[in-house]
Amino acid sequence: MRGADLLARTLAAAGTRYVFTLSGNHVMPVFDAALEAKLSLIHVRHEAAAVHMADAWGRLTGEPGIALVTGGPGHANAVGALYTARMADSPLVLISGHAPLDELGKGAFQEMRQADVAAPLCKASWTARSAQTLGEDVVKALRIAREGQPGPVHLSVPNDVLDARTDAGLPEFRREETQEQQDLEALVRAERPLILTGRLQQPQLEEATGVPAIAMESPRGVNDPSLGRLAAVLKRADAVLLAGKRLDFTLKFGRAFAPDCRILRAPVGALANVCRRYVGGEWAAEVAASLAYRPPEWDAIRAGDGALHPVALCRAVQPLLEPSGAILVADGGEFGQWAQACLRAPRRVINGPAGSIGSALPFAAAAKLAFPEAPVVALLGDGTFGFHLSEVDTAVRYRLGYLAVVGNDACWNAEYQIQLRAYGSARAHGLELLPTRYGAAAAALGAHGEDVTRGTDVAAALHRAHGAGRVACVNALIERVAAPTY
Repeated sequence: MRGADLLARTLAAAGTRYVFTLSGNHVMPVFDAALEAKLSLIHVRHEAAAVHMADAWGRLTGEPGIALVTGGPGHANAVGALYTARMADSPLVLISGHAPLDELGKGAFQEMRQADVAAPLCKASWTARSAQTLGEDVVKALRIAREGQPGPVHLSVPNDVLDARTDAGLPEFRREETQEQQDLEALVRAERPLILTGRLQQPQLEEATGVPAIAMESPRGVNDPSLGRLAAVLKRADAVLLAGKRLDFTLKFGRAFAPDCRILRAPVGALANVCRRYVGGEWAAEVAASLAYRPPEWDAIRAGDGALHPVALCRAVQPLLEPSGAILVADGGEFGQWAQACLRAPRRVINGPAGSIGSALPFAAAAKLAFPEAPVVALLGDGTFGFHLSEVDTAVRYRLGYLAVVGNDACWNAEYQIQLRAYGSARAHGLELLPTRYGAAAAALGAHGEDVTRGTDVAAALHRAHGAGRVACVNALIERVAAPTY
C-alpha cells in the first residue's frame, strides 16, 4: 500500500470519524485513500475553518479532531486557527501536505518550512520522513494531542511520502490516561477552596472532590461577564487548585488571589480517583450565587420597535437552549460577550482565551456533527460573520442544521468602544460596517435566512428558523453598546 493508505487506515483504526479538510495538490492521495479506509471527509471552504472544526470537535468530545490541508498557502491559511486551539488546550492534529522530500531546497512547488511555521502554536510539529514510519507518526501525533495538557499537534507529510509504497502494518494505538497524582490535602482541608479549569469540566471535578469548580474560558479572565462576581470569589478563596488552567494574564499572573491563598496544580486526570471529601455547603452556595449574579437592571430591558438591546435578543434565544444536550456556541467581540453573559446551555463552545473571532460557524458545524440530535445555536456579531460566511455552504451540503444568530450593529464594535474610551467620540472612525442583510446572504447559499429590523419581530423569526429543518441564520439589528461589566 501507499503511505497515504497507511495514514488513512491508521486514522480510521484510531477511531477517527471525520476529517475536516480542504483539497489541494499535495493531499489528493489521502482523499483517494479515504475511500477504502471509510473516512468521512467534511470539505470546507477555507483551511482555517477545517482547523476550527477540529478544535470544536476536540473540545466537545475529548478526542483529537483531525484537520487535513494542502501544503504552502493551504498550510499558511490553516496555521492562524491553531492559536485559538492552543490557548484553549484543545486536542487536534493538523496534517498538511508538503513539497516532496527529494525536491526540497530546489524551489519545489509551494515549498515552505511548514513545521517551523506551525511549531510556536503547537505542542509538537514535525515533517514525516518515510512512508514506512508514517503510521507511527500519526499515532505519535494523536498521543501528544491528548496526553497531559491537551493541545494541537502538526504533522507535515510530503507527497512523495504519501505516494511511496510500504509494507508497514498498522501501528498499535492505545489510549493511555495519566496516572500522575498530587497531594490534595491542602485543598480538601481548606475553608474556602476552589478548582479552576480551562475547560467545561467542572461538573466532573465537583463530583470527584466536592470542591466548587469554575471553568475560565474567556480572555476577559476575572472580568468574564459570564462568571458574575468571580473576582470577589477569587479574593476570598484560601486554596485554589489549577487543574489544566494556566496562571496567566486571565488570573493577573496570580494577583487575582489573596496574598495568603495557597496555589496548587494538578492535571485534570489526576482528580479522577480523588474521593469526595470536602464538605462546605455555605462556601459552595456563596460561590454559586456570586457566579450567577447579573445586574438587576437587565430584567427591565425589553424588545421594542427598533434595534434590539443584546440582552433582549439573548432572552429571545434562551428557550432554544433549554433542551437536554443543547449546545451554545459564542464568538468573541462585544456581542459575543453579551451572549456568554446572558445565555445558559448544558454544553458550550466559545472563542476561548485567545480572544480571537471568526470561529463560530465552523464550531457550530462541528458541534452538529458530534451531536446530531442536539440543538446547536451560535451567536456572533456581524463583523465575525464575515470571516467564514462561506461555511454556511458547508453546512448546507452536509445537512448540518444549526442556527446562527447574528447581532448586527453595523460596526467593529469592540474596537469602536476602545476608541470611545481612549480617544473620544470625535476620533472614533474607520470601524463602520453596513447593516448588511446577512440573512439574505445565508439564504442565497441555501440556508433558511431572515433579517430582523424590529425587536418585536425577533421571537417569531427565531421560531421559524428553529423549525426550518436545515441550517438557518437570523440576522437582527442590535444597539451599539459596550460589552457588559459589573
